[in-house]
Amino acid sequence: MKLLAERRRHPMALVVLLLVGLLLTGGAYAAFTGSSTANAEEYSASDIEEGNKLFITNCATCHGMNGEGTENGPGLIGVGAAAVDFQVGTGRMPLQMMGPQAQVKQPQFSEEQTRQMAAYVASLGPGPAVPEDEYLDPANGDAAAGGGLFRTNCAMCHNVVGAGGALTRGKYAPSLSGVSEKHLYEAMQTGPQNMPIFNDANLSPEQKRDVIAYIKEVTEETPPGGFSLGSLGPVSEGLFIWFFGLAGVIGITMWLSSRSK
Repeated sequence: MKLLAERRRHPMALVVLLLVGLLLTGGAYAAFTGSSTANAEEYSASDIEEGNKLFITNCATCHGMNGEGTENGPGLIGVGAAAVDFQVGTGRMPLQMMGPQAQVKQPQFSEEQTRQMAAYVASLGPGPAVPEDEYLDPANGDAAAGGGLFRTNCAMCHNVVGAGGALTRGKYAPSLSGVSEKHLYEAMQTGPQNMPIFNDANLSPEQKRDVIAYIKEVTEETPPGGFSLGSLGPVSEGLFIWFFGLAGVIGITMWLSSRSK
């Protein structure tokens, strides 16, 4: 019994437990993030080479020759292909002008050039990949479940119907109307501007698809009640009634009074 107790207290037991804990933690992390991580192996050497040329010409001034970042722009090592596809594909990058946040504009590069730059940035370090098509089709999502997720995580900035809204210091949450399914997914995955990151450990790919289904439903459907007043809810509706409804009542009252005379 004494020998058994001494073995249980062996100094190496703590080291073994720590190693087992690290292996389990690393395995769990890989399981959660493996499906959303891209590396250079997914792209050809030609894509990476051409992307490097485009990067040096158009991006290195702010982000550094090797994506290490400068005082004018953040480092891009580990941001992944999805971040490049979103920022360049929506025209936010390259920046049109300095300001509180990047403005949406007509994309400067073709889809092929965007893919090549994404390939180069992905080669700098693993990060979120461009999403697969199976997670982008709103028809396969649950809009009702996505609405609950959206109201919990997104509506405080983007409005309950994705109309957007003002933030602090001149920043804003943009409208989600007309945004492609791929860019919606990438925004959740990479957290651009002031948006938090919703990786696969926070929102699974299926849940992201549900959110996309909800956004498409509320931004593309025709308002059943006519003019939507910006879909801002009771505040805009109340102001409309206050200014136009009350003015109409006063006008009718004055007209009736004048006729009675």
